[in-house]
Amino acid sequence: MHPVRIGVAVVSVIVLLVTGFAWRGVDSLRNSLTTVSGLGLGGAKDGAIDILLVGTDSRTDAHGNSLSQSELDSLRAGDEVASNTDTIILIRVPNDGSSATAISIPRDSYVNIPGIGMAKINSAFGSTKEAERLRLVDEGASDADADTKSTKAGRTALIDSVAGLTGITVDHYAEIGLLGFVLLTDAVGGVGVCLNGPVDEPLSGANFPAGEQTLNGADALSFVRQRHDLPRGDLDRIVRQQVFMASLVSKVLSAKTLSDPGKLSQLATAVERSVVIDDNWDIIDFAKQLQNLAGGNVKFETIPVLDINGMTDYGESIVKVDPKAVKKYVAGLVGADVEETTTAPAVTIDPSTVTVEVVNDTNVAGMASGVAEALTSLGYREGEIGNNTGSSVTESTVFAASDDDGARAVAQALGGLSVKTDSSLSAGTVRVVLADDYTGPLSAETLSTDEAGTGEELPSTAETSPTPVPAAPPIDAAAGGPHCVN
Repeated sequence: MHPVRIGVAVVSVIVLLVTGFAWRGVDSLRNSLTTVSGLGLGGAKDGAIDILLVGTDSRTDAHGNSLSQSELDSLRAGDEVASNTDTIILIRVPNDGSSATAISIPRDSYVNIPGIGMAKINSAFGSTKEAERLRLVDEGASDADADTKSTKAGRTALIDSVAGLTGITVDHYAEIGLLGFVLLTDAVGGVGVCLNGPVDEPLSGANFPAGEQTLNGADALSFVRQRHDLPRGDLDRIVRQQVFMASLVSKVLSAKTLSDPGKLSQLATAVERSVVIDDNWDIIDFAKQLQNLAGGNVKFETIPVLDINGMTDYGESIVKVDPKAVKKYVAGLVGADVEETTTAPAVTIDPSTVTVEVVNDTNVAGMASGVAEALTSLGYREGEIGNNTGSSVTESTVFAASDDDGARAVAQALGGLSVKTDSSLSAGTVRVVLADDYTGPLSAETLSTDEAGTGEELPSTAETSPTPVPAAPPIDAAAGGPHCVN
């Protein structure tokens, strides 16, 4: 079973509390929110605030307290305990608070996770946390201390993974568990949705007629959790999340909610029990900036994907994405300045005349071997492969005795790395040093057609047998009834 998909509604709820709740209640909310520190976040220096909102499948509240049996039953999520972050949404809010763009990232997006390598992005939190927890326990840390520190490591890994994929520096972090979804939905008296056809999918508990209807917290959780029997798979599930969030945003910003002290109190309790934010974020001051935010100025988008039914070479089902395309798409959505560069003409060489050494200066095991595989598949001769024993680097670089065509071709094949000279290398040999910034191919499978550097058109993984990705309907939080979806 999979967790709540909540997103920008959390921000809207807090805005609502500031605009409609008694100030003594706001002060109480500020003091009772759970905060975390040391996540390496940015400082909103680019004209906007970028918020990473994460939905987890936690069976505890934000303060670490176990949920009651009745609360667990309302989740309909089974008894399995995990640290999955299956809802990942990047929200961009200009400094003037005039709008918000929520960008969904499919949970199975196959990306480079710091310290792990290529994996599904929703594993960044849990895998990093468990590895760090085991290491700390092995060193003698108490279970409680290990859990706290490893959870911080997991959050940081997810933040870095999202930043690496989107090119956006995350300024603030907000996390909400399963319970929060149910509490927020019930606090506003249910949320309206609309289905194109009837649904009966027992794995999620989704059993609804076609047409418009209002769902309570438990039913809403089934609505946004369904992943089977949907034409566009996980992308249709994301659309459900988005239309639900749009409807919830409209509901919490409505006059009926603003004027109902009981609902305001329930919303405050929901936020207090289920939301975790970073400690450098004064959420109340931020909410004041958003007091003029209208429902129609909250828009929902999804990053572009290459294949919704991709497969790794070891049989794992993934969503294939192109980090360069994602960065360009996200930059366009949020109005960032996209640097226009002139693409250097492809360098045509005989790759068999170039020997390539690959050394790894990251903590990602196997990266050098994967890159070497990608290059040998293009016809380059394989040189030494191993870990970097020289000076550490922060930028992935191709070194050669001179800035010749061979070095430039290898740099192009690996996604446009910089080229530097190293007189210790012999002619015809280049050395690739991989740093943490590397986002190029990690195997022969991940090479793209326009970066080979050999003058040949190579088959791209996106063009072998991709599953078509039909466009999703445009979604915003404007009034006018819920959008009908699959």
